Amino acid sequence: MNNIDPAWAWSQFKSTNRQPWGLTQAAHLYRRSGFGAGRGELQRAVAGGVQRCVQQILHDNQESQSFQDEMALMTRSIVSSGNLQSLATAWLYRMLKTTDQLHEKTTLFWHGHFATSADKVQDAFMMQQQNDLLRKHAIGDFSEMVQAISQNPAMLLYLDSANNRKTHPNENFARELMELFCLGEGNYTEQDIRELARCFTGWEVRNRAYRFNKYQHDFGKKAFLGTQGELTGQQAIAHVISTPAAPLFIARKLVQYYVMDEPAAPEELLAPLAKRLRKDKFQIRGTLEMIFRSNLFYSEHAVARKIKSPVDMVVGIMRGLSIKTDLTQVAQRLQEIGHGLYFPPNVKGWDGGRTWINSSTLLGRSNLMHALIHSETTTFGNTSLQAHLQHNRIHSLAHAATYFSDMFCAVPLADNSKSQLVASSQQETNNTEQQFKSLLHQVVSLPQFQLG
Repeated sequence: MNNIDPAWAWSQFKSTNRQPWGLTQAAHLYRRSGFGAGRGELQRAVAGGVQRCVQQILHDNQESQSFQDEMALMTRSIVSSGNLQSLATAWLYRMLKTTDQLHEKTTLFWHGHFATSADKVQDAFMMQQQNDLLRKHAIGDFSEMVQAISQNPAMLLYLDSANNRKTHPNENFARELMELFCLGEGNYTEQDIRELARCFTGWEVRNRAYRFNKYQHDFGKKAFLGTQGELTGQQAIAHVISTPAAPLFIARKLVQYYVMDEPAAPEELLAPLAKRLRKDKFQIRGTLEMIFRSNLFYSEHAVARKIKSPVDMVVGIMRGLSIKTDLTQVAQRLQEIGHGLYFPPNVKGWDGGRTWINSSTLLGRSNLMHALIHSETTTFGNTSLQAHLQHNRIHSLAHAATYFSDMFCAVPLADNSKSQLVASSQQETNNTEQQFKSLLHQVVSLPQFQLG
């Protein structure tokens, strides 16, 4: 990574004979900016060219008002019931049905960044309220999002900030604001934390809403991160975000999420992204556009350099094959293997990367996919897998192996590997539908499928 020229890395990608814009590159873009796409959508993306495709993903895929109304009605019903598990089911449904995949993929990113668990909050209304907040600001103004999340009741309860009193300041939110949300380790001191915590005293939750209690607020002078004064909480947040470490920290998190798990990008490579963030006043959309149009994004440094999260894995195959199934069961199985929506493991969120594929989680991933593919409630475009494939002009197991490889594997399968998978599927059963399902499960259990 240290040898990559930043000027080349962030220049716009142009299709050439040596580095073409084709099905593989389009599938890569859709997997990273969203959860994947069907064959027809990928073919249209290839025909339209990379720049038009990025434009559509960033600007032209807004959800219809009728879909937004449907989701609002669904979540209101769940909130009324108080069923926390059903929130995850509804969010999975949205990921599967939305036309604006980038918004949901980025909302998922911020869910891990501003990690808040329903396991502690225990309130469906407040958890859904936070989810809506993250979605509203997902590719918008990061500064506004931090200001909003700081007064979000779920966050206040999760970090015990609702008990922050002038006589006994609670340092949790101040610490996480700098360490996890805005700056990263090494860019503040313990004294900065103590002083910053005083700015948020008197921030309470009453009747599921934020309330400022002036009687519990410390109005005295504070000094942190090179500034001092009688700062309010809002002014304190603005100052934290104004420090030089903030745009570099957010740029690093975006690159890790959208480009590559590892190695960590050096500061020199991140500097142009950080500059763009600062220039755009922390509007996220422009930085994502810079990433998705870049040489780096389509290079060997990015392709197949991420490991799919369980949610990416499941939603990707479901969107790609138009799968319908019992989403409540899917949400539960995701939680069992460590990616429960609304239930991040701790304040740091999910570690991601290689932690998704240790010895125990690999088996869990394979079992989850087997249950999804073979469940009696599962259909593929409202029909059988064989019929769905035939609709896409895939009539043989050999063609299906290539189709699954092109659609779902960041590293295409070799011909001999596909032949072995086909032979194995034929040996398992004489039932044609079961052969196609066996082939699909074998593909999604391969190392090549785990790479996003």
